[in-house]
Amino acid sequence: MASDTTGTGASSTKPSPTHAPTSGTTILAAALMILGGAMAICEGIAALAKGHLFVVTRHYLFEFSLTGWGWVHLILGIALVLGGLAVLGGALWARFFGVAVAGLGAIANFLWVPYYPLWALVLVIINIIVVWALCMGMHREADAGLTV
Repeated sequence: MASDTTGTGASSTKPSPTHAPTSGTTILAAALMILGGAMAICEGIAALAKGHLFVVTRHYLFEFSLTGWGWVHLILGIALVLGGLAVLGGALWARFFGVAVAGLGAIANFLWVPYYPLWALVLVIINIIVVWALCMGMHREADAGLTV
């Protein structure tokens, strides 16, 4: 039976607490973090450029300037890409960082829905899948006895 985890194959060695083996769901989360982060970076750059791409609605509860939203998405996007690269490298701390940043990204994109609905909803879904995949990957690796 095939296992969802990959490792060095040496069962007698104890894994490092900072670099745990990765599962397929963890690799999926890392790939989606990099993709979602790149999309958020593009979203942030577009908002900072102040183009006529975005429609600003009236009387929205969370009113920020387009420049403010641009910086929020740009910073979250950079954090997601860097976190995704660290998760791909096997850093254990990056998984917890990824859950936190992807959660913030989902909230930020939910609040961004009035400005660019389809793009924001796609990023909300991607960020929720990232949170699920990171948590599920840790759960599967713990069940297999591969983490410390």
